[in-house]
Amino acid sequence: MTLGSRFWHLIHRDLRLAMRQGSDAAVAVMFFVLCVVLFPFGIGPEANILARIAAGIIWVAALLASLLSLERLFQSDYEDGSLELMALSGLPLELVVLAKTAAHWVVTGVPLLVAAPVLAVLLNMEHSGFGTLVLTLALGTPALSLIGGIGAALTLGARRGGVLVSLLILPLYIPVLIFGAGAIDAALTGLSPRPHLLILTALLVATLPLAPIASAAALRQALE
Repeated sequence: MTLGSRFWHLIHRDLRLAMRQGSDAAVAVMFFVLCVVLFPFGIGPEANILARIAAGIIWVAALLASLLSLERLFQSDYEDGSLELMALSGLPLELVVLAKTAAHWVVTGVPLLVAAPVLAVLLNMEHSGFGTLVLTLALGTPALSLIGGIGAALTLGARRGGVLVSLLILPLYIPVLIFGAGAIDAALTGLSPRPHLLILTALLVATLPLAPIASAAALRQALE
């Protein structure tokens, strides 16, 4: 079996397990929806205010929703010994990390992409920002999964790993949040979102090779 087929087989395996359990995607979407819906209760029903801060609300909720299942990204495979078998399978550990984070994004990130425009309507966002909203989430959520994989690998086997992941990863999420929300605000105010989108793309391109390398190094340390 070639490296490519092993890589896709691992993605298919994780997706099959996620669909069988069905909890991660449902919890992420429900948290995302509830988090966005709660803001009008706290801020008030004023349509202009909600429209002004809609981009930030949606991006903060998406960021927090992506954190929910990070603790279990490697934990179950680590506990049952599957992670050691993956490390000995001949597939580079960096590709193992990339496959698992890709599956994590499909399970948690893609549902957020689908739900975001509906929630934008509830927040009275102008239609001119919908395309940029979806595009920023399409560029930003994979980067969130890749960066989150570093935290999940570093805290593997630790007590209260979920809290540690949040403390380690949230500061690294801030650039994605800033430029994601900034691109939508630029589109809504008639400015070009291109600079923000280019920086988001650069962040994704940078994390795509670097995050699996860092995560694999942390996993090797945990498996020793």
